[in-house]
Amino acid sequence: MTKFEHPEVSRRTAIQAGAVGLLGLGMNHLQALQAAEISDTGGRPPRAKACIFIFLSGGLAQHDSFDMKPDAPDEIRGEFKPIATATPGLQICEHLPMLAQRSQQWSLCRSLTHSSNEHSAGHHIMLTGRSQLPPGFSSSKPQATDSPCIASIAGDATQPQNNLPPAVVLPERLVHSSGRVIPGQFAGRMGKNRDPWFIEASPFHNTSYGAYPEYQFDHQERNKPDQRVYQAPNLSLPHGLTSSRLSGRLELLNELTNQRRFLDAAANAAQFDQFRQGVISLLTDGNVQHALDVTRADAKTQDRYGRNAFGWSLLMANRLVDAGVNLVQVNLGSDETWDTHGNAFPHLKDNLFPPTDRAVSALLDDLAASGRLDDTLIVMAGEFGRTPKISLLPKHYKQPGRDHWGAVQTVFFAGGGTKGGRVIGASDKKGAYPADSPQKPESMAATIYESLGIPRTAAWYDDFDRPHHIYHGEPIKGLS
Repeated sequence: MTKFEHPEVSRRTAIQAGAVGLLGLGMNHLQALQAAEISDTGGRPPRAKACIFIFLSGGLAQHDSFDMKPDAPDEIRGEFKPIATATPGLQICEHLPMLAQRSQQWSLCRSLTHSSNEHSAGHHIMLTGRSQLPPGFSSSKPQATDSPCIASIAGDATQPQNNLPPAVVLPERLVHSSGRVIPGQFAGRMGKNRDPWFIEASPFHNTSYGAYPEYQFDHQERNKPDQRVYQAPNLSLPHGLTSSRLSGRLELLNELTNQRRFLDAAANAAQFDQFRQGVISLLTDGNVQHALDVTRADAKTQDRYGRNAFGWSLLMANRLVDAGVNLVQVNLGSDETWDTHGNAFPHLKDNLFPPTDRAVSALLDDLAASGRLDDTLIVMAGEFGRTPKISLLPKHYKQPGRDHWGAVQTVFFAGGGTKGGRVIGASDKKGAYPADSPQKPESMAATIYESLGIPRTAAWYDDFDRPHHIYHGEPIKGLS
């Protein structure tokens, strides 16, 4: 990687930063003031205008989806059979037929690896793109010392469009069945004011998983009814900023605007106002909220995506990137939905693969039909893969499954300049370890950042205006 260079920040920008900080909107809002004086020649034209990061919490089994081992012994091979795709020589699971037909629009990396087999650590690693856990990391709760998530970094490093936040997560935060919040999905060291915007459309349920109401299930079949309703999103203010505080701070902002002559003339007033308008628009504009009410989409659209939480979420992501959001993280299922320790094959076959296959295929079709697929990168991954050997935990499950496995997983890429029908890297004969071209979470994150046009020399700034690297690895080679 080329030598990392940090943009210089002048004394006047530091003074302006102090004024912006009074608003409690976060140091990312200093971008509008810094833009006039920071010139970074290290950037490349973006391959994509947006990214949809699909996260499969729980960990997708590579053997049973995109990296099948049909010649392996029974205890590794599993119950599913491979089928041909539209790309000669490329096979995937028989229960992903719609994606198989569209293989010329997507590629796979079969060799992403990291060292953790624990859910919370894996979430932190994959959602932040950092293999090394921060000092004092806690699996039980998010902390201010956590690494910032990819969504927060992309939101901070890209310019907002059309009065919308640059990064959004939907349809829910990842919360364990015990009620603890999973670390890694927030801004961490960047500060709470730079947490991504969470669109909470899916209510929490502690034992039901999957694409409700059509495909909900319980890993352990505890028969607790799921009466959730996927609702038009209730957009909430960032942590610590209530409606009353917003009103007061808008009054303060107006006063600062009236007194802008005390700010340096280099500050661009139009860019400064853009941040304020984005907050107000997203929180108060009825047209924006109506546009996100995907459960009222026309019947044909809902049928193509699926009338369930997976389909509605990817339809919402499509609408958001079309409206101007730069990065949308879509959690396909609540925390550990894809955690198939047991009953793995019926749950994948009947409850997880059908809505995923349909919704991701509909997303690809719509982006291609509108000419936006080349401008929209799609990345799909979980916190880890799953063990080569099938096992049974009879105390909890009636049928077998696979355990946690950070050593290798397959990551799905489409759009944003990605050439279809390619396979980057390979796992060994057992699907246990990378056998060729091993990749790290840092490379996945760098692929997203480069696609969005974030320069290799870019930095994010903490509340003391200290710069921090954004890139910690090279983008995955061979995808474009």
